[in-house]
Amino acid sequence: MKENNRRLGFVGIIIEKKEESAQAVNQILHEFSDYIIARTGIPHAKGKVSVITIVVDVTTDELGLLSGRLGNIPGVSVKSGLAKI
Repeated sequence: MKENNRRLGFVGIIIEKKEESAQAVNQILHEFSDYIIARTGIPHAKGKVSVITIVVDVTTDELGLLSGRLGNIPGVSVKSGLAKI
C-alpha cells in the first residue's frame, strides 16, 4: 500500500487466560513488530488477566489483520482505533 495510507492508531488487548493465550499473542505481535511504535503490558494484580496496549503505524487493512488474528485467540479481547488524520 502507499505510504500516505498509513495512520497512527492503537490496539488494546485483554488476555483473560494468560497461561493459555500469552504465547500466541506474543507471536502475533512479533510478526507485526514493524508496525508497532510502542508497547505497554500490565498484569492485573487480582488475577490471571493481563492488559497490553500498543501504538501502531498501519493501514486500515493491516490493523484489521492484526486485530482479527489477535481476536481469534481464545481468551483474548481486542479493541482498536485509528486517528482520522
